Order: sequence, then structure tokens, then C-alpha cells
Amino acid sequence: RLVREALTGLNLDVMIMPCPIGGRNIRQLQKDAGSDQLPALFDSNSDDRLVGAEAIISHLYKTYKQCEVPQSMRVSAKKLRTSRMSSLLRLNAGSKARASSPAAQPLVLYSFESSPFSRIVRELLCELELPYLLINLGKQQRADMGPAKLRLNIGPYEPIKNSKREAFHKQHGNVQVPYLEDPNTGAALFESADIVDYLKREYAR
Repeated sequence: RLVREALTGLNLDVMIMPCPIGGRNIRQLQKDAGSDQLPALFDSNSDDRLVGAEAIISHLYKTYKQCEVPQSMRVSAKKLRTSRMSSLLRLNAGSKARASSPAAQPLVLYSFESSPFSRIVRELLCELELPYLLINLGKQQRADMGPAKLRLNIGPYEPIKNSKREAFHKQHGNVQVPYLEDPNTGAALFESADIVDYLKREYAR
């Protein structure tokens, strides 16, 4: 969770390889890296391999923003406890693998870390061990605040120019997450409930 928050804050996209308990991906990680410790980051831009939230977040800020980690993003015992508590409240949904059919190509999920509806989709993607490209559409200005259909700004919604939000808005007419694209079937869906139903129908066994 803390790494995903940093990725949203830095507006970085990342390929996610879910590694739930008891799944095939965690065994492959152990084989490839010699350890099953999570989170693990393989940065193909720098060939760096890092393990643990603190090391990964430090790398992300130094590499992609050329600065030290801001206080608000630093790993602390309190943040780790809060993160674990959030998982407990969700009964650790997403932590254990379930029988699934693999996807030939990674899926694409448009999201940002604080979106509660996106979390439901990420949990199921993890349980099904479906790799996916996470495209972060984090909120960048006051006008982005609030639900997609009831924003807090007055007047028409205008995303920041030349941003991923603007590109998404031009294509879809709004900026709403989660949004899932599946290149294996051509499916493209809004609404977490619809996405969950689709993933169960298409990939759960």
C-alpha cells in the first residue's frame, strides 16, 4: 500500500505482478530472486532490484523526482500498523491465491491508491494472480476532488493540460476509476461491481 501511494504521488505507472499467499507467482519470485519478501520492485529503466517499502520508495523519489522522500511519504511504524489494520478490516481480502485461468496478456487498470472502489478490483486481481499495468490517475488539483459525477468545482470539469487525466477525459468524457481494459477479450469496463463480475466470470475457476 505504501509503495502504491508513492507511485500515485509521483504519477508513475507500473506493471503489477500479484503474489498472493499460496500462488504460483510467489513461488516464481522465490525462484528468480532467491527471496519471497514483498514488496519487491524490478526497475527495468535502471536495472535496480529492491525489496521492502522503505528502499523502494527511496529509490522512486531519488530516481524519478531527484529528491529525498518527503516526510508525508516516509515509512513509519504507525503507517505500517495503519496499513495492516486496513487489510484486517477487509478480512485480508486479496492476500490468498484462488484457482484461476492465466491471462495471455496483462490487463490494464486505471486507478489511484486512495480510491476505495479501485481497491476491491485490485484485491480480486491479486487473488486471481492476473498481471496488470497500473495507470495512476491521481488527483492533481482542487477541481479533481469529489466523485466523477459530482465534483466540488463550479462549472465544467477541466483536467490539467497535457496530463493523463486530460487524455482519459477526452477519450471517455469523464475521469472515473476504476476502469479496466482487457486486451485478451477486448472488454473495457467502469464500475467496480461490473469489473469484479467480469473477472470472476472470465478468469476464476
